[in-house]
Amino acid sequence: MANPHVDVLIIGAGVSGIGTACHLQRGCPDKSFAILERRDDIGGTWDLFRYPGIRSDSDMYTFGFDFRPWKEPKILADGSSIKSYVQATADEYDVHRHINFGLKVESAEWSSADACWTVTAVREATGETETFTGSFLMGATGYYRYDEGHKPDFPDEDKFKGTIIHPQHWPEDLDYAGKKVVVIGSGATAVTLVPAMAGTAEKVTMLQRSPGYIISLPAMDKISEALYKVLPDNLVYRMTRARNVAMQRVIYNTSQRFPGFMKWLLQRGARRALGPDFDMRHFEPDYNPWDERMCAVPSGDLFKALRSGEADIVTDHIERFTETGIRLQSGEELEADIIISATGLDVRLLGDLDLTVDGEPVDISERVLYKATMLEGVPNAAIIFGYINASWTLKVDIVGQYLCRLLKHMDEQGVDIAVPRDHEDCREQSSALDALQSGYIQRVAHKLPRQGSKAPWRMTQDYKTDRPILCKEPIDDGYLEFERAGDHQVKASRAA
Repeated sequence: MANPHVDVLIIGAGVSGIGTACHLQRGCPDKSFAILERRDDIGGTWDLFRYPGIRSDSDMYTFGFDFRPWKEPKILADGSSIKSYVQATADEYDVHRHINFGLKVESAEWSSADACWTVTAVREATGETETFTGSFLMGATGYYRYDEGHKPDFPDEDKFKGTIIHPQHWPEDLDYAGKKVVVIGSGATAVTLVPAMAGTAEKVTMLQRSPGYIISLPAMDKISEALYKVLPDNLVYRMTRARNVAMQRVIYNTSQRFPGFMKWLLQRGARRALGPDFDMRHFEPDYNPWDERMCAVPSGDLFKALRSGEADIVTDHIERFTETGIRLQSGEELEADIIISATGLDVRLLGDLDLTVDGEPVDISERVLYKATMLEGVPNAAIIFGYINASWTLKVDIVGQYLCRLLKHMDEQGVDIAVPRDHEDCREQSSALDALQSGYIQRVAHKLPRQGSKAPWRMTQDYKTDRPILCKEPIDDGYLEFERAGDHQVKASRAA
């Protein structure tokens, strides 16, 4: 089944897809677009994850869209509030009617002769295949596989008589009241689950292989809440957003330049929250701050759960599962009725779709990113990959603005194709996310785009640097090449 041709095809109706669509409605209202979404509702991550306490791990004043203020006082908002915000944003910009739900995208094929992408998708409810065509392709699929999360093969896992759960597939009817729960992991999901389940469960134990850095943030932004009462919403939002972006950069840059000081500061905060008698070895990582992503907790809720005794933390390695729990390499055994494997995500770019350009398969791990958004040698296509050290949506907004600028430039110049070319061979061997040593990144580093040796091929993870590059610098910069439909065939015939 074929569908009407559109100017922009967007894959994904999560924060990235909805944000891109809204930017098109705002900046290029004359452009047609369609969104292909595998799930039956919008929201992406915030529709998928249903585990207790699910919330953002970035402050909402930078995680919210730059064109629609986040007006709630919560700094780290719960999942349902975020989904409602995304839905309301889509409603405000009349995006819903452009979304095609229930479609798993399998392939995207570019034709230079036609200056067109053909996307093939399967309607999962019926097995029917549908095709969509668009002049520009936007990959807004997030960064992980929705089908399954990362889960190690634990020795003797099948012997455990209780329940094993991965947070990505949380059972709605799970009753953990009065149960002994072990949460395996030390990342954002684990530090969210433990305090959320503490008090209801008999005991919650966070089992970590190695410690991580945890920073406590206020649950509510009292200053912004007060300012909203006397100043215009947009002004307060922009002031707060600018302040929080600056704070994120200060924390990250200080971590990079003065890791010893930042390590001391974070551990001092944890020590004060946990009390003088707590074993601080559980919060003393063997790496520097921001070598791995730092976890944020609202009002120190994890520290409070540990200090109260409703939760516990153990740093050890798993030897094997037993019928009643987990035996550790130290010889200790953790009893459990429920084991939660909060062991990370299966990182993917562009989901599992097959990408081809003029009949040639594209291996994204052999390409560099242009301005951290377009793949070298791939025409009329962009990927949204948010920041590892700041809010994801900061990147969504500036990529959306860049897309509108690019489309307008192409119209003004009368061209149909834009493709970034690396004529200086700036590709390096390391991945574009080489700055982050987290396990979920390192496991798939060989599958990610390569890092570039210099701009515009280098991924900086710096919003202050990226914003002027994407939103202000000239579109025609000598690296992005433009053609008209049919030029490719003319060049090919001349070469023959």
